[in-house]
Amino acid sequence: MSSRTLPLLFLNLGGEMLYILDQRLRAQSIPGEKARKDEWTDVDRKRVMNDIIATMFNKKFIEELFKPQDLYSKKALRTVYDRLAHASIMRLNQASMDKLYDLMTMAFKYQVLLCPRPRDILLVTYNHLDTIKDFISDSPGILNQVDETLRRLIETYNCLSDGEFQLIRQTLLIFFQDMHIRVSIFLKDKVQNSNGRFVLPISGPVPWGTEVPGLIRIFNHKGVEVKRAEFTTAGNYVIPQREGSFELYGDRVLKLGTNMYSMTRPVETHMSRSSKKLVSQAKENIAPNPLAKEELNFLARLLGGLDIQKPAGGETGFRLNLFTTDEEEEHAAQTRPEELSYKVINIEATQEPGRREELSRILGELEVTEPRPGSAEKGEDLLALMDGL
Repeated sequence: MSSRTLPLLFLNLGGEMLYILDQRLRAQSIPGEKARKDEWTDVDRKRVMNDIIATMFNKKFIEELFKPQDLYSKKALRTVYDRLAHASIMRLNQASMDKLYDLMTMAFKYQVLLCPRPRDILLVTYNHLDTIKDFISDSPGILNQVDETLRRLIETYNCLSDGEFQLIRQTLLIFFQDMHIRVSIFLKDKVQNSNGRFVLPISGPVPWGTEVPGLIRIFNHKGVEVKRAEFTTAGNYVIPQREGSFELYGDRVLKLGTNMYSMTRPVETHMSRSSKKLVSQAKENIAPNPLAKEELNFLARLLGGLDIQKPAGGETGFRLNLFTTDEEEEHAAQTRPEELSYKVINIEATQEPGRREELSRILGELEVTEPRPGSAEKGEDLLALMDGL
């Protein structure tokens, strides 16, 4: 396991989250002069994006994130994304949050699998941050936060060896293991099978610094080439024209990590049979997590650095539905196995002395936050997932 994986995982998943939210907010936006009180406008969309990005790139949060540490469970990270998604006036209920997390994780998993070299995971991260900067191009303060994170990435990762990046890639693939959620975009593009597994291409550009396969060179004991043999390959390979830029600005060349939702098309998620099988196995093998205390303390440190902006005055938030209709959202919530719905842990992350030890002691008695009856003007089915943090 690599202790340098967490920042890359968090930033790339966060980038995918922002892509999805931006697409759905645009789809549901109403022109300002026609919008009712409970309907989205483009001003609301920009506010939500600014609030979430400002929280995501909070200086104290990023400082904690970049400290060398092990990668923890999906549930621990999911709690952080619940917190982020509700950092503004937007509210998601459980089914929409589940769908959002499924789309985020499957998109980044596909990108990791397609990276020509382990080092190219860094280019994928830069693509995410470059696109995020486009979202907040008219907010110089937040833009500076993202640039500072980019500089920290360059300082931390550009000097790592290929072996260290291979370990990072391996750690990411272990994290995504057994996640086989079917996504409509991938199914339509025929890059994902009906069982939720990805179809990897056997043609295209080879990794930078390598040669097109098809030639065998034989050397003698002095290192002198003495013979060559050619063989036919099954794919059509090409040498990339140049390497992507690993600097603050520049052409990344690699397109993985760019916004695949920039063209409007519906996105659905479905559980594969292997995921359902995983649920049944989970029921049979329920054991205490030995890393639970570290995970809880990790969340306390991480969330303790977040500066969440609460809705001002009487604002209660707009509801965002990631499904086509409310009926589809309700059906998804009812049919999703409980083991695959990430319940939200209600933690108070404070800096009081001894508070983290207390959190560890109450580990077995964590309170799950359930949806509250709605009384909001801007959406009755609102879920304050991290209320009380």
